Amino acid sequence: MSRSSSNPAKIRERLAKRQRTLVTPEGVALPLTIASRSARAGALLLDFTILSVTTTVLTLLLIWIASGTVVETELTELPGSTEFLFVVWSLMWFIAWNGYFIFFEMGPRGATPGKRAVGIRVASRAGDRLTPEAVVARNLLRDVELFLPLVFLLTAPSGEAGLAGWAAMLWFLVFLLFPFFNKDAMRAGDLIAGTWVLEVPKTRLDDAISTGGAAAHGSSQLTGAAYRFGDEELAVYGEYELQTLERVLRDGRPEAIEAVAETICRKIGWNPGSGDERAFLEAFYAQLRAKLESDMRFGKRKVDKFA
Repeated sequence: MSRSSSNPAKIRERLAKRQRTLVTPEGVALPLTIASRSARAGALLLDFTILSVTTTVLTLLLIWIASGTVVETELTELPGSTEFLFVVWSLMWFIAWNGYFIFFEMGPRGATPGKRAVGIRVASRAGDRLTPEAVVARNLLRDVELFLPLVFLLTAPSGEAGLAGWAAMLWFLVFLLFPFFNKDAMRAGDLIAGTWVLEVPKTRLDDAISTGGAAAHGSSQLTGAAYRFGDEELAVYGEYELQTLERVLRDGRPEAIEAVAETICRKIGWNPGSGDERAFLEAFYAQLRAKLESDMRFGKRKVDKFA
């Protein structure tokens, strides 16, 4: 007898609760999946493991350097060089535990190594580019959301801080458990920064649609127009936009096709036509796909238009 956790219907139901639709600045409705709380917790544990090992190794290295310095001086004095090493250690700890998340989430993938391992990433809830200000804001609150609640959880039961300690523990527990109080599993930092954490579907370029016909090669059967795009025009978009364009062509909604064709024309400096939008998009899709695949064979990969 199978357990309920492995029931396909229940799995689909839980997945449906995390489905969202985001309308991009280009006017395209994109289906998204909110990262599960367990995936976020797993990513955080992986990142903390990486940070713990790295900082421990660096700490042991600094202790080894400091021990050599102390041996050469009187044990009753604290050498100036040892004080300097302590300052270096303090800065290293602060930069490592704060800069690690900021550095990786500011990258083109918007994810730390832990997030990449479990297949999730940080994204803007507005559908535009993830800004450095948003990344910094969401990560500077981590001390309030995580470390302070853990400190009070460890110290409050001792009774040394009295009722104030218990009150502070309950207050900071609100921040720690904030992802369980909203349907999008957002941290308080996500709420302030305008971000959320999404699942990254493991799509491949070879899962593309077949545009077929003359349009795929740049010729319109409707108007006879020839659509040929140069490398500079194709370079404005990446794999993410290719997949978005693929969804638009699959759905075949005229209003979406017209909106996307107009957006691409503005982006690459073309004058949008009328009535031939699908042929234009099929040609652009086929040529962009060919360029991305060619670049990948030479070790170059463009994840999205911001890369």
